Formats: sequence, C-alpha cells, structure tokens
Amino acid sequence: MLKGILQYAHHLLEESVAKGETVVDATCGNGNDTLFLSEVVGEKGHVLAFDIQEQAIAVTQEAITKEGKTNISLIHDSHANIKTYLSNEAELGGAIFNLGYLPRSDKSVITKPNSTIKAMDNILSLLKKGKLLILVVYHGHEGGKKEKQAILKHVAELKQNEYSVLRYGFINQKNNPPFIIAIQKKQ
Repeated sequence: MLKGILQYAHHLLEESVAKGETVVDATCGNGNDTLFLSEVVGEKGHVLAFDIQEQAIAVTQEAITKEGKTNISLIHDSHANIKTYLSNEAELGGAIFNLGYLPRSDKSVITKPNSTIKAMDNILSLLKKGKLLILVVYHGHEGGKKEKQAILKHVAELKQNEYSVLRYGFINQKNNPPFIIAIQKKQ
C-alpha cells in the first residue's frame, strides 16, 4: 500500500542506514526524526541533529532526555556548517531534512535555498556509496516555493552516473502537499 510522506521517508532510511553508522538530522525540529534515527543506528551509532532555532534544540533535548538516548549530539547551528562538526574523512550512513518551518513556532524562520543546498552538497560529499539523503519538502508557506524550485533545479543537475534521484508525493492533495526527494549515492 502507499505510504504517507513521513512514513515513506522513514522506510527509506530504515532500508539505507545500518547499525553503528553516523547519520544527520539536518533539521531536528521537534525531535521526531532524531529519535527515529537514534533507534535505527543503535547504541553504537551516532546522530548529529542540527537546528538554528533554540526552541527546536530545547524540545529535542527534552525528548532525548525522556527517552534516555545517549547517541545523539544536538548542534545549535545551521546545517550548512556540517563540515565544521565532521572531518572530510567522515562517512555518513544517511541524512534527512524536513524543510520549511518548525511547527507551532515563528513561521518567519524557515529553511532557505542557499543554506539547504550547501548542506545537501556537504552531506553528499560525505555520504557512503549506496546510502540516502532524504528531503521532505514542505513548500506551502512564504518562501517555500522559492526553496522548492531551487532544490528541484539543483537535484535535477546531479550527475546520473553518481546519483539516483527520486521524487515521491501525492498529486491529488490540496494545499501544496509535501513531497520527498531521495538521493542515493552511486559511487
């Protein structure tokens, strides 16, 4: 049966990520993907969870503490700066972005095309062969259409001998339904 957007994003990550790997939640938001990735990589794996909003970091920290997770590093910084926190030799087992704004917060603070694309490129350079970078694209807000267009243009230009790019979404839903872009590194 067809999976919902977040359900399918998690399914793809479960298929891609192995126990013990290092992964990235590029937009930790309310901590849901961070906790999910923590389970997938297991105790010997590691999750780097980024967000520019102090509220997102605080909410995610609360969830981490409640669940007793010890394999997560919260980083109050832009995902564009990932290489500040990882060496060029680091190898990532996967990554996820939820683009847009933090639910139940200031809707003027949004992900932006330039920092998102920089973060994507940095992650792709560190991604292991065969692994996935997942973008959940929410675009029904101020600035969302611009980011959506920039990202679609960027991923369409990725070399097909190096990456496979999938778009998954429902086309009969109202109000700018979110969709997934999944990028698998081939080499």
